[in-house]
Amino acid sequence: MRDVIALVMAGGKGERLYPLTLDRSKPAVPFGGIYRIIDITLSNCINSDIYKIIILPQYKAQSLVEHLEAGWNIFSYALGHYMKIVPPQMRVGENWYRGTADSVRQNLYLIEREAPEHLLILSGDHVYKMDYANFKAYHEEKGADITISAIEVPIADAHRFGIVEAAEDYAITGFQEKPASPKPMPGDSRYALASMGVYLFKTQVLLDLLKSSDKDDFGKDIIPMALERYSLYAFPYKKENRIEDLVYTIKEDGSRVRVLESCIRDSSYWRDVGDLDAYWNANMDLTGVTPNFNLYGTKWPLRTFQKQYPPVKTIFRDEASNRTGMALDSIVSHGSIISGVVKNSVLSYNVIIRSWSQVGESVIMSDVEIGRHCKIMKAIIDKANRVPPYTEIGYHPEKDRKRFMVTPRGIVVVPRGTFE
Repeated sequence: MRDVIALVMAGGKGERLYPLTLDRSKPAVPFGGIYRIIDITLSNCINSDIYKIIILPQYKAQSLVEHLEAGWNIFSYALGHYMKIVPPQMRVGENWYRGTADSVRQNLYLIEREAPEHLLILSGDHVYKMDYANFKAYHEEKGADITISAIEVPIADAHRFGIVEAAEDYAITGFQEKPASPKPMPGDSRYALASMGVYLFKTQVLLDLLKSSDKDDFGKDIIPMALERYSLYAFPYKKENRIEDLVYTIKEDGSRVRVLESCIRDSSYWRDVGDLDAYWNANMDLTGVTPNFNLYGTKWPLRTFQKQYPPVKTIFRDEASNRTGMALDSIVSHGSIISGVVKNSVLSYNVIIRSWSQVGESVIMSDVEIGRHCKIMKAIIDKANRVPPYTEIGYHPEKDRKRFMVTPRGIVVVPRGTFE
């Protein structure tokens, strides 16, 4: 993978995740208690032996930059490894990044001076595990100029995605943006192939496309234009993405090669956490005995910057007064103290759940205190909130809508600092 540079798109406004993106960019939104969303993509890169990464932020990027500097300062320039954070620099005009393709176009000088063989275009706001080495091997086997990773989605849901039309050998024949009548995938009329926003380009192909067009977006503009000139293939994610255990062996010549072992169970999982309901769903997928997305596997480790807080503490077991501190089927991060009952929830750093309170199916971000006798259900509570005693959230929809944002699924979202 030494001939690959990964470019991570991290500049979107994240309007559909508002108010979580009020003070932070979408890739910087906390996920799974201790992570930021961008950590998932960056961990995929490291686990795939990609050590040349360019991150392209834009809006409200300070917390993202601080997180990357604190937790991802692991690269050795002496070995040719790096992670570069490249905000808009107005090198080719007076515009900010106008889209995913334009953000790369404005930084072509970084690519041309490095001259890699391939460019891997990634999103910083998706949750999935993917071995990009498998992706590249498939790309080379097909002799493709461009390969797009695509996930199988039910036909009934396909209208929400960019849909890849492909022949039996997965050669791409067309691209539909949120079509009313999506084309099914090869061999199974029940499903369609939805673009995951993961692209692998031969470098010269991408340079030619970007220099010959002023269009701004990969999915809407560059990919449809490329169909007229280049060989494109779809990578069927659920079929081909077989992540193996990260075990290596040393050959007689001293080189290190991978040894294929058992497949990781959640290597077919993918979520675009672009809106509040999808974000809540992805966090709920982490809880339970056999989670849909596993943070605890050792075969595909996830990296982040971990803050220095004391261990989790649960206190009180007084059955007479029904005062019990416990967390069931939940993820609880460092520094948290629980004297109420937490079920099927994700708690970030330094969360306090006071006595006789109940929290269920909720995402609670850092530095939040839930007062005594509160009842919280199906909520997202952003950081720096001190919820007063006897508060009920998620039980009275009409009352909740008067105070907070409520998603189509009925998830109540409490912005940062609402309760001070």
